[in-house]
Amino acid sequence: MARGPDGKGGGSGYSLADQLFNARTVGQLGREYGVLPGFDGDAFTAQALAGLPGRGLLERLDWLADCIAVQLPQDFHAMAEAIEAAMPPALDPSLCDDDFGQFIHAVPGILAVRHGLEDHPDRALALIHRATQRFSMEFYIRPFLNRWPERTLDRLRLWVRDDNYHVRRLVSEGTRPRLPWARNITLDPLVPLEFLDQLHGDRTRYVTRSVANHLNDISKVVPDAVTGRLADWAGLGQQDPKELDWMTRHALRTAVKRGEPGALALLGYGDAMDLGVELALETPQVRVGERLEFAVTVAAKADTQVLVDYRIQFARPGGKIGEKVFKLGKARIKPREKVVLRKSHLLKGDATTFRWHAGTHKLWIQVNGRDRAEAEFQVLA
Repeated sequence: MARGPDGKGGGSGYSLADQLFNARTVGQLGREYGVLPGFDGDAFTAQALAGLPGRGLLERLDWLADCIAVQLPQDFHAMAEAIEAAMPPALDPSLCDDDFGQFIHAVPGILAVRHGLEDHPDRALALIHRATQRFSMEFYIRPFLNRWPERTLDRLRLWVRDDNYHVRRLVSEGTRPRLPWARNITLDPLVPLEFLDQLHGDRTRYVTRSVANHLNDISKVVPDAVTGRLADWAGLGQQDPKELDWMTRHALRTAVKRGEPGALALLGYGDAMDLGVELALETPQVRVGERLEFAVTVAAKADTQVLVDYRIQFARPGGKIGEKVFKLGKARIKPREKVVLRKSHLLKGDATTFRWHAGTHKLWIQVNGRDRAEAEFQVLA
């Protein structure tokens, strides 16, 4: 279940914030900082735990940073040295994925932004470099990109070749134009392509997944730049072909859903206008809680790979129209053969993202990015 920055899951009573910040994890943080001369780890733990109730996930991180900062030197260079001295060992450098670290170790990034952004950016960036080897600093590099873009980009040009894969990933993840939960950055979305050109051949999935997600973000604003880059990378041969194929499909997932011809062509899906497409709507009238039943038949004159989606236009009150794309299937069709894809789409009455309303709705069949068939159906009150 998706969870927002408050760390709460929809109505289940489960709290991610409580799982991440509790007596065990806060106590661990207190012991880590307790190695510093004059730092009272027990006092920190008691104060921090008392302030957790009523705060969401990100608010708890800010609160932990508050409780730690009051016991650290207020000169930022001395503060940064103390924070680094209290850091746990770096995450295992022999791994290549799924080693995200603990949320409690985001505190150095918060303090780097609070106390170093304006007057000590170089020292703060050095702190972020150390900290991201314990927990990703993708949120905390972004204020530096906004405030000191050239200085920060110069630092990233060094980090892109760093021996630690967490640092290399930060170069991609921190510069994503649409990083979830994170503040926006004013950087031109095409500027980080210089980093992705170097990182696309990385041997760690943690890095290549970030590169693919980054490209997916760019595809929402400059789609041609993404397909062009992926085609160039295929020609360079710097990445294992299977890994680059995975990256390509992952990077183009939004473009494919939108039916962009360039993305589909790169994935091997040709022009759908040469295909025969028939839609058989079996339930022209349906109620909420029932199923919309239909079948799609696709025929080809030549050996063809097809990707079939369906799009529903929803009737809204006041004449407004909503729309959502769903996957139907993919297949390779031989000459003079036909493929039949069937679907039973449940009209959920308890959907969380939209509500069905009575009226005329439209079903579109999209093959290799092209609308090839349509039909109307009635949702009954």
